[in-house]
Amino acid sequence: MSDAPTTPSYYRHHIFFCLNQRDNGQACCADHAAQAAFDRCKQRVKELGLAGPGQVRVNKAGCLDRCAGGPIAVVYPEGVWYSYVDSADIDEIVTSHLRDGVVVERLLTPPGVGR
Repeated sequence: MSDAPTTPSYYRHHIFFCLNQRDNGQACCADHAAQAAFDRCKQRVKELGLAGPGQVRVNKAGCLDRCAGGPIAVVYPEGVWYSYVDSADIDEIVTSHLRDGVVVERLLTPPGVGR
């Protein structure tokens, strides 16, 4: 065990959206309006005053290797994986998880879903 003091995270929540586009015809998040979901999340986080240090950061990601559950987003530090369908799902993730700290159970990506 370490006696080093724990340092709070720079962000309370950090959400990554897979925006990967595959050229070979395989399933990918970009084929399911992932960019629009990312844009919506960023917009809602700003509108609710949740953006910035100590709060929420919304980031783009390449392949998160869970394509079969796509489109995919993951929230850290909890490591909660979400599969979403539309802007209403994104709004719920923002208000419930990112603002209120309550995981949106109905949108969780099943644990065994991979590529």
